[in-house]
Amino acid sequence: MSPDKYKKLTKLRKSLDDLDNVLIKVIKKRTSLVNQVLKLKKHKYQIVDNKRIKKILIQIRKKSIKNNIDPKITKRIWINMIRAYIDYERRNFKKK
Repeated sequence: MSPDKYKKLTKLRKSLDDLDNVLIKVIKKRTSLVNQVLKLKKHKYQIVDNKRIKKILIQIRKKSIKNNIDPKITKRIWINMIRAYIDYERRNFKKK
């Protein structure tokens, strides 16, 4: 790799690292909201809402297409995020 390309690569990686830091803050905020939602659920079966998941994935697809983002990427990200939060809710659910 030429020195010029290496410099560009280093700069791009720095930008990705900066964006990752922003994403971490967003995930922290999302987790806080999930915790608030979890406190409202009385039964463990309320954790998974398949209608809501389907609706979210449809909206993400529409937004991805509108913003010229490959919808396969965003679908995979959201499915994994949803699964991770379902697991999180199951681990942190407390019966009232």
